[in-house]
Amino acid sequence: MKKLRVMVLYGGRSGEHEVSLRSGASVMRQLDREKFDILPVAIDKQGRWLLSEISSFGSLDSALSIPADATPVTLRTYPAKDGRGELIELQADSSGSLKTIPFDVAFPVMHGPLCEDGTLQGLLELAEVAYVGCGVLASSVGMDKEVAKRLARDAGIPMVPYISVKSGKQDWSVLASRVGRELGYPAFVKPANMGSSVGVHRVRSESELRPALEDAFRYDTKVLIERSVSAREIELSVLENREFGGAPRVSVPGEIIPRHEFYSYEAKYLDDNGAALLIPAKLDPSQVKLAQDMALKAFSALECEGMARCDLFLDKNTGEFFFNEVNTIPGFTSISMYPKMWEASGISYPALLTELVELAVARQKRKRALLHEFGR
Repeated sequence: MKKLRVMVLYGGRSGEHEVSLRSGASVMRQLDREKFDILPVAIDKQGRWLLSEISSFGSLDSALSIPADATPVTLRTYPAKDGRGELIELQADSSGSLKTIPFDVAFPVMHGPLCEDGTLQGLLELAEVAYVGCGVLASSVGMDKEVAKRLARDAGIPMVPYISVKSGKQDWSVLASRVGRELGYPAFVKPANMGSSVGVHRVRSESELRPALEDAFRYDTKVLIERSVSAREIELSVLENREFGGAPRVSVPGEIIPRHEFYSYEAKYLDDNGAALLIPAKLDPSQVKLAQDMALKAFSALECEGMARCDLFLDKNTGEFFFNEVNTIPGFTSISMYPKMWEASGISYPALLTELVELAVARQKRKRALLHEFGR
């Protein structure tokens, strides 16, 4: 079979740019070179698309870089008849022509706003390009933790009580009193549309609330304040069924055991000993089934496709599970839970990437068969 050319998109304009550099390196290292050619495209912090050759990277053992000699490109945003995507170089050659570079599948390995929130997915939809992961709807609501909680709540999935706050003029004393009355202290403050624990704070008293909110509002215009529970952090990987319409597949649960006060950005990415990752999590069979059922329910409630990682809290005192969030482009670094939980469930990292690309191709074929005009 002819190799598919996979455009790996990494970087991005979000606060999780550096995390993406690590995820991108792992994906490029693990993609099956017998089946796929790799087209590395970085999106820098200014939003420029920059094409490199895979040979430009001497090593893919850690984080990627954006080579200084990368070629500025743009995505053709109208569909091709053959279903392929196309990059257009922004620099004309000696004849004054613009070179085009075709590809078969886009694999976004970017996290956070402008990457994972449906904006990039919408661009790829305009071009009718096959791409890995969730579509526009699930990407948008999965990124917005508050909207995701609304959908999960409507599906009957339990969650920790929370308050949603928009940026703008605030009566801080009234808000602090409300948090104390409805949630109690300590509480967690987190941007609604950010991942990797960027801008997250544990607030112990009313006096700490305003500084935490002001920092969180640096990253988003909407912030969640959640009740703090003494909980274990349980995660599950979900993968779309190979057979369209079949029940999604779910991995064994894993557990994050932070060595910091909570699983902060520093614990995830800056401290090599910031947390222990336990796969499978130490749960009894009934707990495993309950966690897996909740993950599948959340995946369906948010209309997810391709992949997602579902994060739950397990209350240490009551034994209750609570929905936390869904990540539609989970981390793919060498220590990330999503691929590791699938490895523990019998799907190797390279096989997982192959499945994700194949699911993207199958979805594009289904979409291209749909009518776009009445009566035609």
